[in-house]
Amino acid sequence: MKREDEFKTVITVNDPISAQMVAGMLNENGIPAAVFGLDSTAMLNGVGNIDVKVNASDYDAAMELINSPGEDIAEEEEEPGD
Repeated sequence: MKREDEFKTVITVNDPISAQMVAGMLNENGIPAAVFGLDSTAMLNGVGNIDVKVNASDYDAAMELINSPGEDIAEEEEEPGD
């Protein structure tokens, strides 16, 4: 098995912040994820083809999580009494 066959891309985005957010969400939900393609050009310009990848065995669970409707984060961040 080739090393690149061990990972599958779950999403390709154009900015590093979005990639980090998706990878963070997956990691927080028990799915190891990593960001690929964060080179200096993407970091400086804020754009580029950046992949979020997971282990091939976690692909289906990751896609289900990414495609599931989430809660409104803004509501969670409100402090009591606001």
